[in-house]
Amino acid sequence: MSEFWLISAPSDKENLQALERMNTVTSKSNLSYNTKFSIPDFKVGTLDSLVGLSDELGKLDTFAESLIKRMAQSVVEVMEDSKGKVPENLLANGGLKEKLKCLKIDLTSFVTHFEWDMAKYPAKQPLVSVVDTLAKQLAQIETDLKSRTAAYNTLKTNLENLEKKSMGNLFTRTLSDIVSKEDFVLDSEYLVTLLVIVPKPSYAQWQKTYESLSDMVVPRSTKLIAEDNEGGLFTVTLFRKVIDDFKTKAKENKFTVREFYYDEKEIKREREELSRLLSDKKQQYGPLLRWLKVNFSEAFIAWIHIKALRVFVESVLRYGLPVNFQAVLLQPHKKSSTKRLREVLNSVFRHLDQVAAASVLDVGVCGHPGTAARQPRLLSLRLFPHRPQPARLGAAGPTRPSRPCRLRRRRSFPRLRNPTELRV
Repeated sequence: MSEFWLISAPSDKENLQALERMNTVTSKSNLSYNTKFSIPDFKVGTLDSLVGLSDELGKLDTFAESLIKRMAQSVVEVMEDSKGKVPENLLANGGLKEKLKCLKIDLTSFVTHFEWDMAKYPAKQPLVSVVDTLAKQLAQIETDLKSRTAAYNTLKTNLENLEKKSMGNLFTRTLSDIVSKEDFVLDSEYLVTLLVIVPKPSYAQWQKTYESLSDMVVPRSTKLIAEDNEGGLFTVTLFRKVIDDFKTKAKENKFTVREFYYDEKEIKREREELSRLLSDKKQQYGPLLRWLKVNFSEAFIAWIHIKALRVFVESVLRYGLPVNFQAVLLQPHKKSSTKRLREVLNSVFRHLDQVAAASVLDVGVCGHPGTAARQPRLLSLRLFPHRPQPARLGAAGPTRPSRPCRLRRRRSFPRLRNPTELRV
């Protein structure tokens, strides 16, 4: 699992020098690899609109994260026997330099090489319009996800129900797929063929006694037609009028008569239904997986654009106008170094918050740009290995799926005054 932190600081001389000190210290101490995170200049609008957008982006961020989780879990569910190939199907294509667009980009690489997609989300538009475009895009993906996965789930459930009938032991499983017409005496007014389950240790006893369990049992009419670990399924033919007596005597000898009526039309119908469901599932598999791959990529790309928007909005609200800040992406070299890295950041940027001695709460922004609450609001984003979990496709809300990504709102923050922290 890779982890990234996204921070921002004003672009004045003092803070640019602080960024340089941060780069020097983190490099010498082997704490992290740092790179600039490019965010375009947007139309700022009014303070009230930015405050409203801050709340709206928070909700959209959470919605996008939930949608991505469900889509990733859907990929896991659809791929079933190929779960090892799930990571190579959860990619983020597009949004990079032209020469790289032909490549398949994994999620981590997309974040580290992030560039704002001007074609999809023009920066010259008002921020409200950009956010609205992202919201509509994600809403449409969710609507399509629900409809497509619902159809596939129905098909999969029907298929599983049919397949379950062929599972289990001879006492519970369907017998229609292991018997044939030749095993029965059919269309007889007087004779009937029964199916009897005999424990394996009792095979010899069955052969010796079945003809004497009742009167009117046809001699040498038994035949072993199927076996499992516990016993075998035998046929026996007798007169209809002694069925009840035969069942009673069989039970006394620990032989079990399975209730079964051979209906050739019904058996044929079940087999055709199973074949049809298998065919339909195979036909839907390819298009659904392709749709999931394409739209997972679109949703993830939109999500990172939302993160960039949140950095911009929060930075303007905290640092004031004119817009003048620098976002930096940090990649901690190892998990054990994150505590030390936080200490370095708090030390380097301590001057940004002279009241940072107290614990920071997640508070709303008030006042005017430049005089807003000095505490940062941080978010986290993680990309996890893909582990399948039992869940239906497109189930509402996250159900701890393979979890390609996980978002948390943190309740305590470092003293560093940066608006957003991304953990990938």
